[in-house]
Amino acid sequence: MSFTCDLSQSSEYLSFRSSIPLRKVVVDSDGVKAWKIFDSGPKSVTCPLICLPPVSGTADIFYKQVMGLASRGVRVIAAEPPPYWNIKEWCDGFKKLIDYLELDKIHIFGTSLGGFIAQKFTEYTHNCPRVVSLVLCNTFTDTSVFEYNDSAALFWLLPSLVLKRMLMGNFAAEKVDKRIADSIDFMVEKLDSLTQSELASRLTLNCSPSYVQPQKLYDLPITIMDVWDDSALSSRVREDLYKSYPQAKLAHLKSGGNFPYLSRSDEVNLHLLIHLRQFDGTEISSSYLSLHKMPTQTLNTDEGTVSYFNQRDKYVKIP
Repeated sequence: MSFTCDLSQSSEYLSFRSSIPLRKVVVDSDGVKAWKIFDSGPKSVTCPLICLPPVSGTADIFYKQVMGLASRGVRVIAAEPPPYWNIKEWCDGFKKLIDYLELDKIHIFGTSLGGFIAQKFTEYTHNCPRVVSLVLCNTFTDTSVFEYNDSAALFWLLPSLVLKRMLMGNFAAEKVDKRIADSIDFMVEKLDSLTQSELASRLTLNCSPSYVQPQKLYDLPITIMDVWDDSALSSRVREDLYKSYPQAKLAHLKSGGNFPYLSRSDEVNLHLLIHLRQFDGTEISSSYLSLHKMPTQTLNTDEGTVSYFNQRDKYVKIP
């Protein structure tokens, strides 16, 4: 099942791996569980953007965000958790990580499971807030939408090959453009690198009965980013997310598949900058530069970003 895809041999990815070290940070008392992080950008920034991956992802799947946003002065941390088997354990571990990194507050870009847990962590720290904003990509608010909901307690027993085959079904696609195909190949390669405990614990979190209490997040600036082409999540799941956060801004991409941060990285990075620039000049800015002074970018409107708007306000074009 092991192979090397085009993206992992690209000059951009090789430059990323050669210039930004992978750090392993042990924060739990057992001294075994280590978070894997790539930390790029000015360390003077104490309110960075933290990227959280989906079930099949590793920290380096966000290399295009780390490289692209760091050039704008944004501190970006791509984080990959060790095996945690319940939400509270995960939230405790993540809180210890941001304490260890001496981060006052954080912005989170969460994709799929990463987006769900970002919401749960925000809810978990509601009484002592650590999260100042969220960007949610192809994610959900209730785990009951997944087909393995009833058997989540048994994932720890299943061999790695079985768990990987369960996830591979979500990667299947008919005819897609090369950038989406390359993103799928890259994610398959990353999936192949995960251990049995990493996969089983993530699937357990993804499928164990749990839901978000969105009323605890109403005061938070939120951007919901998703794609309009085929993805693993149904339109009903997306609509439920919109209804949970009527105050959120919506960032739509016409296409991009399940992994737009890889296949449509320019558009995703632009949306991230638009979201983060509202904090310019404050103590919770993720950059030491002004993000309002954004360079002109040309986007392919046939395949890329098509809209960015507030659900309660009028339609707003990307500047």
